[in-house]
Amino acid sequence: MKFFLDSALVDEIRHALTMWDIDGVTTNPRHVQASGKPFLAVIQEIGSMFEGTDKTVSVQTNPASHGDYQAIVEEARRLAKLSPTFVIKMPSTEHGFKACRVLSDEGIRCNLTLCFSAAQGLQAMRMGAYYVSPFIGWKEGNGEEVQSFIEDLVAIRDNYNFGTEVLVAAVRNGRQIADAAVSGADIVTAGFSVFEEAFKHPYTDMGIGKFQEFWDETPYE
Repeated sequence: MKFFLDSALVDEIRHALTMWDIDGVTTNPRHVQASGKPFLAVIQEIGSMFEGTDKTVSVQTNPASHGDYQAIVEEARRLAKLSPTFVIKMPSTEHGFKACRVLSDEGIRCNLTLCFSAAQGLQAMRMGAYYVSPFIGWKEGNGEEVQSFIEDLVAIRDNYNFGTEVLVAAVRNGRQIADAAVSGADIVTAGFSVFEEAFKHPYTDMGIGKFQEFWDETPYE
């Protein structure tokens, strides 16, 4: 499974690359705003960190264009030219799906985001999506079961040999990361603090402390 960092903060991304060997980045308007930098400046800065690798950066089109597939296509073409690492995000809607078909036929990779049903995921795959991003945190927070949702998307993809990768998004904790892996998802994207907490466990810390005591009380030579 590949790990993507959901962030537009360069310092977080640099740490995640160095220490966690992340495989890519997903951004959204909230993350870009949090960076305090202009949209084009920050996405190009992030893209430059990944050039020369097979890692990707998902960059979102303006939500104002999401009701017009031609506007999505035009913006996506402009964004795709900025970095070979970019995968262009658009919503799992009628216009998003249509834009994905046009763009994928042109060789522009698309991430169909805000996917909340297996039927949406199926259409994203049919239209040539490079990634489809099921949002699980929001669904689970609303009382919906999510593991079978991921399993359904993986099964649909495998049943028909679609080339789409299932990128699980809106992940809130380590349990959801593990569930996504068990369900066969290709990628999980999560915020910095989610990964940071997932890689820790109080028993690990307790064990290190105990081992250190034994080490300190044992002659080395």
